[in-house]
Amino acid sequence: MERRLALKNLGGLLLLPSLGIEETSPSKKPVLRIAHITDVHLKNEFGAPGKFIKCLHHLQSQSQKVDLILNGGDVVFDMNKENIKTINSQWRLVNDTMKNESDIPIRYCLGNHDIWWAEDSQRDVFYGKKYSMDQLGLAKPYYSFVQAGWKFLILDSVHLDIDKGWYIGKLGDAQFEWLERELASTHEDTPILAMSHIPILTALLMIEDNIVNKWTMLGGDMHTDTAKIINLFYKYPNVKLCLSGHLHMRDKVVYNKIPYLCNGAVSGAWWEGQPRETPMLLT
Repeated sequence: MERRLALKNLGGLLLLPSLGIEETSPSKKPVLRIAHITDVHLKNEFGAPGKFIKCLHHLQSQSQKVDLILNGGDVVFDMNKENIKTINSQWRLVNDTMKNESDIPIRYCLGNHDIWWAEDSQRDVFYGKKYSMDQLGLAKPYYSFVQAGWKFLILDSVHLDIDKGWYIGKLGDAQFEWLERELASTHEDTPILAMSHIPILTALLMIEDNIVNKWTMLGGDMHTDTAKIINLFYKYPNVKLCLSGHLHMRDKVVYNKIPYLCNGAVSGAWWEGQPRETPMLLT
């Protein structure tokens, strides 16, 4: 009898069922309900704190309890070459809001706006990813965990392109080797969900402002190692879902039976309207 995984995407709310239970079974219940929120870009302007609090309260008011929040990065408005006073203020707001307004467990990955690409690399406490990792309690920018029978792979998709002086979407050699080990060491019956900030695979780049039939795939908009990653995932049928954000729009691409969901931003167009046809979420 064929048994398959049913995933319900409810505007960023995901029901993750237990595998091995027939879809028609009346006793079938999801083992985990996840809220995927991304691109919050929190700061003390544009009414952002109050709107984000409304988002958190909405998640906690669900009739079916949300068990876990996955925050897909761009937690703060912007760390890119900001002064330390502004950076401290943004992170203080994030931590105070989460402490006072939400009791749902949360897991984070880093976005490009959570990284300070300052020119002075000698200021190690602020430069790069360390400051944000400390704020989020992360020992490494990529990691895995298991909950309710699911394995979660939280990826670090943002890296500095030395030649261009800006970021690029990829895993890098060390992280890719780690990903190979994680997949190989996971039992074949354990379903896997991967989350990155920058999409591994998306169709959204084709609706950017490009000349028809001359699309430009920018390395900061989608992973540059897409083929390498999807080839690896193909070897492991228990990879069931990939989540991302970054582009502030929504799409779903299914490739080799794996749905790649790019979800919209909580902040919309950085708290000033909506990007294209995708509304600001939960405001």
